[in-house]
Amino acid sequence: MDHRVVITGMGVVCPLGHDVPTMWDGLMTGKSGVATTTLFDASTFPTQFDAEVKDYDISSFVKNPDLHQHSNRGSLFVLGACVQACKQAGIDIETDTPADNIDRTRLGIYLGAGEGSADNNAFFSSIISGWNAGKQTMDWSKWTQKALETMDTMRELEQEPNMPAGHLALLTGARGITRSCLTACAASTQAIGEAAMIVRHGKADVMIAGGAHSMIHPLGLTGFNRLTALSTRNDSPTTASRPFSATRDGFVLGEGGAVVILETLESAKKRNAPILAELIGFGSSNDAFRVTDMHEEARGAASAMRTALKDANVTTGDIDYISTHGTSTIENDSIETLAIKTVFGDRAKSVPVSSPKSQFGHLIGATGCTELITCIKAIEENTLPMTMNLNDPDPQLDLDYIPNEPRKTEVNIVMSESFGFGGQNNVLIIRRFETE
Repeated sequence: MDHRVVITGMGVVCPLGHDVPTMWDGLMTGKSGVATTTLFDASTFPTQFDAEVKDYDISSFVKNPDLHQHSNRGSLFVLGACVQACKQAGIDIETDTPADNIDRTRLGIYLGAGEGSADNNAFFSSIISGWNAGKQTMDWSKWTQKALETMDTMRELEQEPNMPAGHLALLTGARGITRSCLTACAASTQAIGEAAMIVRHGKADVMIAGGAHSMIHPLGLTGFNRLTALSTRNDSPTTASRPFSATRDGFVLGEGGAVVILETLESAKKRNAPILAELIGFGSSNDAFRVTDMHEEARGAASAMRTALKDANVTTGDIDYISTHGTSTIENDSIETLAIKTVFGDRAKSVPVSSPKSQFGHLIGATGCTELITCIKAIEENTLPMTMNLNDPDPQLDLDYIPNEPRKTEVNIVMSESFGFGGQNNVLIIRRFETE
């Protein structure tokens, strides 16, 4: 028997704040999480700004921070998000004798989690130590010797993308299905979609799902700069993320952690858990095209959207709002617009769409879950987030992008889209919960 999948808790740590109310207030009041880079000296990089999580202290969320002292930034963020989500959903954490009536063998975890940041000083000093300039080759014995002297075992272990899920298991006692995926920018949307399928098909009663990532370090910035994917608007960081604008020149790198609690309707009712929304559709596809480029005909994105609609048993006429991937790159915004037109046809121009990335940046593996949380809030508040910095619309992009101001309107069914490098496409559909 298929089960209805409901969302009973949510939590976020992102550049706009360390909890959902603060993030939502920032979205509604036009705040930006973008500023000059402070985590390292980026003054020699083409891009010298980002969207950082500021003033975050894990000890304000967990009772035993020492258990997570070696965690990378992504793990620390998603721990805080998980504490918030579990508290809202009524799930006991950091206890050997939980009283929440949840069988821990039926409580699972699925994260879209990125790699941790490298210890750059140790990494680069080892490279330099092993480099033989005269022969233009590496002396790997010297590299190994220096690496053993400078690299920290636990810090290197925490780079593995499965580690954030391990920290959440330690926090919650979850002993059910535990998975991790790293499908680039679509990772946490995929994690939520596949976690929902696990719940729907009765493989778990409750799933902790979401994402964790921080690529704000020299290697991460170098990679995206070399791809020319980042904005270089160093003179005006807060206006650099401008999805669907004629003057967009790339995305703004961000970081964060986000979690939603998914469970069967039966489980939620049994526990008297609050039901925030119902997850009714999931679609996933691959472009099978290029490593970094979306297919120019939007075939993968459109396929994922159609699959999600079919899975949800709704039509394009039922969708009240689309939370776009909306990265602020030339390619993504154009092809995503094409995908919406391809699937929605004549109705495309009447469906409101927007991109919260214009305010909190691109959180990479954590971005999909964070954006789904904004969709849940949109349903709760009957208010749509804006696309900020949309002052000079691209004349070739002609959808309703909700420019610069939130919009009050009735919101019942929402589509949330994430499209990642490598052609990964994942789409979720949620709706206002109704008993029948």
